[in-house]
Amino acid sequence: MADQEMIQEKIGEALGLEKAAQKAVAELDSRGLLKPEHVKKLSGMKDEARKQEEEMRRLVEDLVESEGFDQQTIEDKAEETAEKASKIMETYLGDQPDTQEALEFLCLAEGGEVTHYEVLASVAKDVKNKKFGTKVRAILKEENRHLALCTKLAKTNAASK
Repeated sequence: MADQEMIQEKIGEALGLEKAAQKAVAELDSRGLLKPEHVKKLSGMKDEARKQEEEMRRLVEDLVESEGFDQQTIEDKAEETAEKASKIMETYLGDQPDTQEALEFLCLAEGGEVTHYEVLASVAKDVKNKKFGTKVRAILKEENRHLALCTKLAKTNAASK
């Protein structure tokens, strides 16, 4: 059985990754690393990440009331995770990134989100609030679609070189 502290940490990590995903798409676009056709497709993904972050934040409010979760612990972990993800992006892209590296980084980031939501889905049974598990599974489905989109864009871009 997962303990409350671990669940809070995983929720914070998922929130931080949602925040980082939005920032990554915006930053890669502003640096000119994404082609216009990528931006069009990825902007929908970015909007969904914003909605997912909002949904998770509402769930956190519910869990604070219903389960006694500590909102500050979750927020602190979210900030820490978002900062780590930004550092990882800078390290991954290096000094002279190109479009392929940008798209592959997005695959890496989306894969991380899928993994975190898989873990949350597996521990959701330990949370009394059933809305939590339902929402986490719905977000997981969207994250799998995001990963598939990024993978498809990376493969198509590589094949066009």
